[in-house]
Amino acid sequence: MAVETNLIEHWSSLPSEEDAMTEEHTWIWSEMIDAIDETNLSNADVLDFGCNQGGFLRLLHDLRPFRSGTGVDIARRPIEIAEALKGNRPISYRATAELSDTDQRFDLAFSHEVIYLLADLHAHARQMARALKPGGSYYAVTCCHRDSPLWAMWRARIQEFSNIPVPNHSIADIAGAFRTAGFAVSVRRFLANAFVPMEAPSDYLPTDVDRLETYSRWKLMFRFETTG
Repeated sequence: MAVETNLIEHWSSLPSEEDAMTEEHTWIWSEMIDAIDETNLSNADVLDFGCNQGGFLRLLHDLRPFRSGTGVDIARRPIEIAEALKGNRPISYRATAELSDTDQRFDLAFSHEVIYLLADLHAHARQMARALKPGGSYYAVTCCHRDSPLWAMWRARIQEFSNIPVPNHSIADIAGAFRTAGFAVSVRRFLANAFVPMEAPSDYLPTDVDRLETYSRWKLMFRFETTG
């Protein structure tokens, strides 16, 4: 297998950003798992696209054990950490920007706050169409899109430390790319009916109202279902 040249060591110039994500995102991952239609994953092969340090797949397996899990990320160092933390779970992690070098196809795929960083949404949608089995589903969660009133500020801040460019996608851009690739597209407001942890105001969420609006209104969970 050829060595990929488009990988990076860290997605952020501040590796502490990567290290903090498991703790910061665990409650969100739990809500993602509660929101999916699939309850019995015992015969499922699962993909986490943009897995960082692998926390989502570890949590998913602990809550809803699956047959196999694969986590991929373009950053090498987080993948090394993910491999070290997986324990005896049936999960493999690898650093790659492509899924075309594997023959495996998946029943379910997930991504959390990854899709907004992808420059070519149409290429990503085609890639996921090839990676999923007939009838498979891809759940993608993000609040980073230009329809959010906070996105312009977030985008400028993220670009300061991101080792990859930060695109400027809209909800319509995301949905349109997957419709073009042949998916049935649906979406829900991610936490419309859930309690939102009201942590102290931060640089990204300057007020309590910003936090509530982001998680209950602007954070979205897309479901892309293969129709073949």
